[in-house]
This record gives sequence, structure tokens and C-alpha cells, in this order.
Amino acid sequence: MLSPKRVKYRRVQKGRMRGKAYRGSDLSFGEFGLQALECGRVTARQIEASRVAIARHAKKVGKMFIRIFPDKPISRKPAETRMGGGKGAPEYWVAVIKPGRILFEMEGVTKEVADEALTLAAHKLPIRTKIIQRGVTL
Repeated sequence: MLSPKRVKYRRVQKGRMRGKAYRGSDLSFGEFGLQALECGRVTARQIEASRVAIARHAKKVGKMFIRIFPDKPISRKPAETRMGGGKGAPEYWVAVIKPGRILFEMEGVTKEVADEALTLAAHKLPIRTKIIQRGVTL
């Protein structure tokens, strides 16, 4: 599963998800892509599940690019713990997603294979997405 090797701070604040993604909103590597339509957090497990779904469907044909990385730790206090005593330990890692962000890209596959693979990947994610193609505006 994806996670940073080291970070400057072990725990971070929640933050807000406002506005659109200006960086990472264009196809850079592949012919087809999966683009986010809403804000949300995607966990490392969800990214891995989507990656496996794409890889299984594409079967060694073409190439896949993962354009997001879970770099934000989400901490939790243990169950049935009294208030106080500081912030909980980091539990898992998430990638903060804004509308317009490209999540996955594919190249070297037909449109039908890419559509099916990216649809399977989209079902594993907690946010609404759409499939885009280079040079085609919808």
C-alpha cells in the first residue's frame, strides 16, 4: 500500500476541501483518464483496490499511471478512551482530492478496454468520477 517514507510532522489538521484542482487536472501521460468530479478523501486501500481492478482488466496490455498519492495521515483515538491526553496515533493515509483532478491514466489500450477498466476502478472510489480522453471534449 502507498504511504510516505517519512514526513515532517506525524499528525496534521483536518483542513478544508474547497475550490477546484488546477494542478493535475490535464492528461499528462496517457490517452485515457479518470477525473474526479467532487471533493473527497481517497485512502491508500482504495487507491490500491482501483489499481488492482485496472491491472486485472487490462492484462499486461498498455500502461497505467497513478496520479495521486496518499500523503495525509488520519489519526484516531482508541475506542472508549476519555477526552484529553492529546491527539490519537495515525491510523491510515489519504489523498485529498478536488474536482478536476486526474486520478488514473492509461495508454496503449483500446477505448473499450480503457472504459471498462476505468469504470471498474471508479466503483472502488468514494467520489464521483468521469472518464476522459485526450483531444476529446465532452
